[in-house]
Amino acid sequence: MGIYVSNKYESFKDDILKIIADFDTYDNSFDTGKRNSIKKVEIKGTTFVIKSFKKPLFFNQFIYKYFRKSKAKRSFEYASSLLELGIKTPPSVAYIEHFNFLGLQNSYYISEFIPYDITFRTLIDEPDYPDHKNIVEGFTKFTFNLHEKGVEFLDHSPGNTLIVKKEDHYDFYLVDLNRMKFGELDYEQRLKNFARLTRKKSLIEQIATTYAPLVHKDAVEVFEKMWSYNQQFHKKFDNEKRIKSILLNRKYDLK
Repeated sequence: MGIYVSNKYESFKDDILKIIADFDTYDNSFDTGKRNSIKKVEIKGTTFVIKSFKKPLFFNQFIYKYFRKSKAKRSFEYASSLLELGIKTPPSVAYIEHFNFLGLQNSYYISEFIPYDITFRTLIDEPDYPDHKNIVEGFTKFTFNLHEKGVEFLDHSPGNTLIVKKEDHYDFYLVDLNRMKFGELDYEQRLKNFARLTRKKSLIEQIATTYAPLVHKDAVEVFEKMWSYNQQFHKKFDNEKRIKSILLNRKYDLK
């Protein structure tokens, strides 16, 4: 098992390894479905979040060993890149990789825990949430800032932005960082980047109204393009979900 720890957190290394050894005994702190496991732990008075990535399929074990960085390593490196750009994300602490002769078996990413008030999902589920309009506008400007700094967050989905209320503004933190691209974004890429956020047309309208003047475009045009990309994404998502359901049912029928 290999571990890389940020210099700032070197004194936590042994404690982190002990927690990883007993990882299954800790309760899940966040609902992530069956894909990954995320647990919040306290070490020496500091709270950390440890994400255990699901074991890769056989072929990907080999790929992650020889050709591609693990999700844990990418998360660690992308967090550092974001912070260097002045984009908020929980500071990276360490990543751990376990390889055998087949390839990558397990990997973990550790970051500091950031206490937060809501995620963007709350704004979808609770349209009457206090200061809803201002938070959506702030989130949209935050995303514009990402785009201006050449960050394409490929998992820009409802649960992956933590929102922290300050006295006179809101801070936004990106989490779940293993899928990102860095480089200049064109107009279409920018609008596509909002496609995963919500199926609510009214929210997309509000986002488009805020985003349009920032890119010096007509608000109606921006909304129509955003909504088109949104519909394309969710149609594809629903089709893939339907196919998986059919295949799963057939699997059980054959038993």
